[in-house]
Amino acid sequence: MAKKKRKKKGGRAEKSKEPVLPGEGEVLCVVERIVGADHALIRCLDNPELLRDGRIPGKMRRRVWIREGDIVIAAVWDFQPKKADITYRYSRDELKRLIVKGLLPKEIAELAGITEEEIALTAEQMAMEEAEEAGEEAERGEEGE
Repeated sequence: MAKKKRKKKGGRAEKSKEPVLPGEGEVLCVVERIVGADHALIRCLDNPELLRDGRIPGKMRRRVWIREGDIVIAAVWDFQPKKADITYRYSRDELKRLIVKGLLPKEIAELAGITEEEIALTAEQMAMEEAEEAGEEAERGEEGE
């Protein structure tokens, strides 16, 4: 039997979603080395001298590929502070957006290899998106009257 091909929706540009921020008990970390068996050595911002053993949970395995140098969110274990679960991996665009908003330090940009020009372009793009959203909201307000 032949498989049916699914048609892709085209013509619409997807708006970028809001990046995830670390919650309570979670820390931003940089992946130093992939050890194997779904574990990685991570260096967290709360204690930069300590290398923690980060475990990649089952819901992320084979769905999210984590490489050395990636910026991730990790939930530190209460009973073993040298271990943590990796809960989220930031994409490059998400990192740029968070740096422009001032929610991440500039050191993260250096670790991820993001240049000042890329950050400036992202800031311009975000300003354009906000202007478009404001224009759409104004149109909706006029239609409602």
